[in-house]
Amino acid sequence: MTPRPAPASMTVELGPRSYDILVGGGLLADAGRLARPLLIEPRVIVVTDANVAVHWLATVEKSLDDAGIAHDGIVLEAGEQTKDFAHFERLTGRLLDAHAERTTTLMALGGGVIGDITGFAAAVTLRGMDYIQLPTTLLAQVDSAVGGKT
Repeated sequence: MTPRPAPASMTVELGPRSYDILVGGGLLADAGRLARPLLIEPRVIVVTDANVAVHWLATVEKSLDDAGIAHDGIVLEAGEQTKDFAHFERLTGRLLDAHAERTTTLMALGGGVIGDITGFAAAVTLRGMDYIQLPTTLLAQVDSAVGGKT
């Protein structure tokens, strides 16, 4: 078996809002170890949709367990219709039900819809929470996760 190449790393320079991007294969299985140094406290809430959850949620949760990071998961219905105020309201309600605090980090696991709604929730819930994008599609990588919209 040929080992995977190291992920490519780059920094989006935005002054005090700069952030790093990693691109490579197999990163979801290593998400916990990679995220751990970025966390205020070792607790995250993973937000994903029903389609992505079937394929990747267990992989990410195992990586969080391996890194000693407490986690909860919120699975939303899949599709563009999820990007509306009713779903946003349900998401923020579920964050509060999960006892999220400002020091809890959100992880957006999925495509652009999940990245957008999670980024918006992170910005406005509890006066702002940190969040990490785990895009699972090329479009989410270049449009939602890195585009600077969220």
